[in-house]
Amino acid sequence: MAEILVTLDTGRVRGAETDGVVRYLGLPYAAAPVGERRFALPQAHAPWTEVRDAATPPGSAPQVVRDFPGLDIAPLIGTGWLRGDDYLNANVWAPKGGASGRPVMVFIHGGAFVLGSNSAAVQDGAAFARDGVVLISINYRLGVDGFVPIPGVPTNLGLRDQIAALQWVQRNAAAFGGDPANVTVFGESAGAMSVANLIVSPLAKGLFRRAIVQSGHGSMVRPPEAGQRLVKKLARMLRIKPDVAGFRSRGFDETLVALERISQPAVRVDLRDEKGREPAYGLSKFLPVYKDEVLPDHPLDALAKGAGAEVDLLIGTNTEEMNLYFVPTGVRPKLSGWLSRLILGRVEPKAGPVLKAYARKGEKAGWTFTRALSDLVFRYPARQFAAAHRGRTHVYEMDWRSPATGGELGACHGIELPFVFDTLGVVTGPTGLAGEAPPQALADHVHGLWVRFARTGELPWPEYSAADPQVYGLAAGRAEREPPMPCAAVLN
Repeated sequence: MAEILVTLDTGRVRGAETDGVVRYLGLPYAAAPVGERRFALPQAHAPWTEVRDAATPPGSAPQVVRDFPGLDIAPLIGTGWLRGDDYLNANVWAPKGGASGRPVMVFIHGGAFVLGSNSAAVQDGAAFARDGVVLISINYRLGVDGFVPIPGVPTNLGLRDQIAALQWVQRNAAAFGGDPANVTVFGESAGAMSVANLIVSPLAKGLFRRAIVQSGHGSMVRPPEAGQRLVKKLARMLRIKPDVAGFRSRGFDETLVALERISQPAVRVDLRDEKGREPAYGLSKFLPVYKDEVLPDHPLDALAKGAGAEVDLLIGTNTEEMNLYFVPTGVRPKLSGWLSRLILGRVEPKAGPVLKAYARKGEKAGWTFTRALSDLVFRYPARQFAAAHRGRTHVYEMDWRSPATGGELGACHGIELPFVFDTLGVVTGPTGLAGEAPPQALADHVHGLWVRFARTGELPWPEYSAADPQVYGLAAGRAEREPPMPCAAVLN
């Protein structure tokens, strides 16, 4: 591998080139959030004088890895906590050569706001670099450090880290041959929820031109009063006062133990909003909050006021999102009708009517529940976000069904990622998310659409609107007018 040096605003770094792609790992975009900087706003990283080597996989945010029975999801979320203070970092893949003005794409990983890493295998950016894009993938604070509104701590530190990373991109994109005026920010799951929030945040205005929201939307946010209930519950578990001094007195390992305890389904915390609805539907107790300077308004209200209208938006979901959570675990066939109503009733005040709207003759309760939750958690709020966005908007649906888990996994949450990044090899095999022999032609197509959007904002299907809801099926290769989802009539 050939070594290549670039100069950033903080000093020189050494990357490594392979087959025309230069890779730089672990470039700090902000100072390490440890010691006195823990629970503080992201701060500038100190410059360095010697050449910094960027060939080693970087540290990641403190987290606890989770397993799915019979399914290898490490390629999607990483291998767990890679310890290291400088975990507010970016990985960069850039085309070799002296060209400038290339489109820049910044990826924000998912993981329910509590886990994930920019070093997960599925998000290797080499394919984007080979196609002339500068691909940047970032880490940010998670869990207690990033998404708990602790009194005395700036709110939404995880989102503020992402904004700091985008500011770093503006200052340094040209060093990698990128065009800071042509930045597309994109993310999946919690990363996509983050992107939706950044679209409407006044603090992120002007930092990107386009956005791609993969299995996300702007409705998975909490009012601050609900967030305070989470703070108090965590403080009781940690035996501390619910303030910044109390949380500073506990190290990462201790707060991770509390995070895992409070994340158990049996641990009850009332996180419902004023409508009696829990916006994460139990998937995560850790979410951004609104009514602060990052998100002054609920994102849907902000869109209605015209926030983010200058941003070109590509947003979409997967047809069977919740299969990832209920199929490998074996939960789906065990759900009865009364249990489905009980579980959904804890987070959705109209649980009974919703499940009735999704019922099909002869269908078992677990299948009905999974379809309904796919719409409630992901698909329907994504369409609401698309309809409310006042700028150019396109909507896609990932409709390719994975044959994994005995052919039952289907178009589950996360399945679009290896097609977007053209990294099918890391999710192929007996325990791979994509099963055996996933279609490379589809990866070529999907990856090509993302590259095309980053270059020009153009896509080969009609724009989306509430009056004409055109949705493009990625596997079908065509756009169709989407009928209303069964939950729409119940919730509105």
